[in-house]
Amino acid sequence: MATARALKRGETKASATRQSASRSNAAVAIEDARRAGLLDGDKTEHLSFRAPKALVEAAKRESGIDSPTDLGILALATLAQPDPVASFLKRTHGKLGPGHALEF
Repeated sequence: MATARALKRGETKASATRQSASRSNAAVAIEDARRAGLLDGDKTEHLSFRAPKALVEAAKRESGIDSPTDLGILALATLAQPDPVASFLKRTHGKLGPGHALEF
């Protein structure tokens, strides 16, 4: 449905698909933060900062989020969750399994 709307606005199918995937990733990040209890409780912390307009517009476009507050929550939720791929790469850096042999 979102892809069909994007195509009506003149976007390419690849661009519309990428945006749909980005929105899906945003929803996953928010849901992961919710499950981890990071969104529980009152909103008592106030953040205020200036950002380049192009960066904000690109983030809104990619995430599908229009609200600056929701965009900030998404950014924080994304940063607060550990990246399982990065931790795996750090943990296994320089190690080969027993069946691996290097031949030059």
